[in-house]
Amino acid sequence: MAGVWAPRPSTGPHKMRECLPISVVLRDRLKYALTGKECMQICMERCVKVDGKVRTDFNYPAGFMDVIELEKSGDRFRLLFDTKGRFVLHRINREEATYKLCRVNKVFISGKKIPVIVTHDGRSIRYPDPDVKVNDTVKVDIATGKMSDILKFELGSLVMLTKGRNAGRVGTLQHIERHEGSFDIVTIKDTKGNTFATRLGNVFVVGSANQPQVTLPKGRGIKKTILQERAEAEARGDL
Repeated sequence: MAGVWAPRPSTGPHKMRECLPISVVLRDRLKYALTGKECMQICMERCVKVDGKVRTDFNYPAGFMDVIELEKSGDRFRLLFDTKGRFVLHRINREEATYKLCRVNKVFISGKKIPVIVTHDGRSIRYPDPDVKVNDTVKVDIATGKMSDILKFELGSLVMLTKGRNAGRVGTLQHIERHEGSFDIVTIKDTKGNTFATRLGNVFVVGSANQPQVTLPKGRGIKKTILQERAEAEARGDL
């Protein structure tokens, strides 16, 4: 984006620093609009759906794993991270646009003795499967809001990092270090054999045993060194 000002995201299911307003998606990423006014018109014509619901607020915050649908142009995208930790609009098919993955942030019993889980995108799901624990990922059907599958947080799970310096990297969970009163640290190994560590709170389970439940963006979560990037750019003739 050029200039000093940026659209401020409205309050919504994702944190302000962890979301992308719809106006930035339409204008700066997809180039469907030239101005903020045009973004507003596109939204008010009920052209934009986020997670299956029409959103007329042009600053509505779309976050990680959200499905953005533009029926008029036949576009469907899932918001994911590239290996440099930037939001990327990953194009998906109609079948994949029917579900999303949600990380479980909280499990509790409500005042009326109803078990509830709260996910990373602000959903409260009542009467979940009793096997669901914090840090697991649940597969949620967007049309009904019901959970259909559980991806357990355990050694050998395929995970994507959503925060920190390694945001966007994908790998297999190798080791969990528990630190009472401090941050638990996890060690992750990607398919190229590189290992790296991060806080447990930065990890999002996306599959099991090298089988992701969602298609991954270009690069498949493998971070390249700057020397590798330069060599590839030279091979392409960009330098």
